[in-house]
Amino acid sequence: MTLSGSKSRSLSDKTSVQLEEAYELCRKETAKWAKTFYLGTLLLPPVKRRAIWAIYVWCRRTDELMDSPEAMKLSNEKLSTRLELWEQRTRDIFKGKIHNDFDAVMVDMLDKFPMNIQPYLDMIEGQRMDLNLHRYATFEDLKLYCYRVAGTVGLMTQGVMGLDPAYTSAPWSSDPDTSDAAVALGIANQLTNILRDVGEDRGRGRIYIPQEDLIRFDYSEEDLMEGKLNNNWRSLMAFQLQRAREWFALSESGVRWLSGDARWPVWTSLRLYRGILDSIERLDYDVFNNRAYVSQWVKLLNLPIAYVISQSR
Repeated sequence: MTLSGSKSRSLSDKTSVQLEEAYELCRKETAKWAKTFYLGTLLLPPVKRRAIWAIYVWCRRTDELMDSPEAMKLSNEKLSTRLELWEQRTRDIFKGKIHNDFDAVMVDMLDKFPMNIQPYLDMIEGQRMDLNLHRYATFEDLKLYCYRVAGTVGLMTQGVMGLDPAYTSAPWSSDPDTSDAAVALGIANQLTNILRDVGEDRGRGRIYIPQEDLIRFDYSEEDLMEGKLNNNWRSLMAFQLQRAREWFALSESGVRWLSGDARWPVWTSLRLYRGILDSIERLDYDVFNNRAYVSQWVKLLNLPIAYVISQSR
């Protein structure tokens, strides 16, 4: 990804056709790399789904600064420079300056759904954590990382989802604060990613399961690096899955406040992503040799279930 050498422009330099083409690129990127998430976005009204695709692509561009094949070959110094340049690029976007088509959709999205830059800067800080921090002593330490790389997504998207007018239209009502629930859903999703990707992350020298939990269940780093499947591992993983499910449960309280056109897609995404935890259990916790996922028929089955839940809460 080239972060320098391009001249900044404003959104007015883009024609409506170019902007539509850029949004289509965002849709394709989301469909390719986040199939479960993408299904949920299709249930949103067009203007909201396009905004979510733009945010997703910004997040993916941020993630690739550290985790793309190209990034794996770079020194920490060069990676740090990439993040500094990306932070400046992001600040430019919030000032209405664009360098490419993906920047253009972000500026257009922010025009329609104004929001604070801080969650975006926090996510970049999460990427900086990956430069030198490859172990987490406690869950409290890991929770900060999960907030930065995923809880922030909840904050980015809550303004797009919107609130139900039924809770805010009365003269005596005030806007409910859904931030905690939005962050909780992001943390739950990241914990799920961590458990699904244990095998992949060990190849990068990263262990995200807290050290205190490894000690508690008498399962060593060496065991993890070897992919040892034993009862200690299964007990450790069962504990991690229960923790992730508790964060999903915390997130549910905020869904009822969302606008009517957002509750169904959010419930769908929540249920499908939580389903990855069920898949890990069905694999008998062998995430070293298998990748847990939600099958297509389960996704389709969950659509009407999520719809019923979204209408009753």
